[in-house]
Amino acid sequence: MARESSFNKKSRIVLIVVLGLFSIGQLFPLVWLVDFSLCKSGDVYGANILKIPNPPQFINYYLAWRDGKIPQYFINSIIVNVVSVLLVVLFSLMMGYAFVRMEWKWSNKVLTYVLLGLMIPIHATLLPNFVIFRQLNMLDSYFALIIPYVAFSLPQAVFLMTGFIGSIPRALEESAIIDGCGIFRILFQIILPLSKPALVTVTVTTFLNTWNEFIMAATYLTSDKFRTLPFSVYNFAGQYASNYAVQFAVMTIVALPSLIVYIALNEQVTKGVTLGAVKG
Repeated sequence: MARESSFNKKSRIVLIVVLGLFSIGQLFPLVWLVDFSLCKSGDVYGANILKIPNPPQFINYYLAWRDGKIPQYFINSIIVNVVSVLLVVLFSLMMGYAFVRMEWKWSNKVLTYVLLGLMIPIHATLLPNFVIFRQLNMLDSYFALIIPYVAFSLPQAVFLMTGFIGSIPRALEESAIIDGCGIFRILFQIILPLSKPALVTVTVTTFLNTWNEFIMAATYLTSDKFRTLPFSVYNFAGQYASNYAVQFAVMTIVALPSLIVYIALNEQVTKGVTLGAVKG
């Protein structure tokens, strides 16, 4: 027993050390980015991996905010992402319930068809979507991003929702039917509240996938009126091409919202992913 206890203790210490090193490796790029965003541009070229800014160059963030058109792009990103997330949450909830609870012909085949979207790369759809949007006069608009964002986020969202809804006891819905509830009351008054952990997971994953997306935005948008926040980094390719400190500042600002959302909702995301797997 003493040997076994000692072995478990050593194993735990090794596990903590390994996870600690892994965490440092994951956090270091962010620390490095913030560190050099507060340095002078010339300080980037040096032997030091990290350097204490003396004094901190907060002017870098002012230049990033002003010349990166961050306020305008930020509003566009909020519009596109909020609408995309709301549509994905609504559609995935309704589709997940339809696939798991409703009995209809071809339901399994349709679900398989939807989940095939997980294997379709974004690059394969850029040209076809561009041609379609151009014929429909939808290029350079919010819809040019919202539609593909929703389409590419739905397969993963439906996958999560079907697993979670399948773990909800049917007895709750049977009791609601006896009390005279219709399909929409069951969906939005019973299934929706119980599915909050999964819906939070869908919300966060969709937001993280779309917030920093640039390939589609660069393909379908041509004017500053609809461009999203990642274009702030792109704008510094010319005037501030050699001023890396300002570029690091704008990248920090762009990454900050998604980082805050993930940290704030990390516990709910983990709960939403694991609950359906454990119960199912």
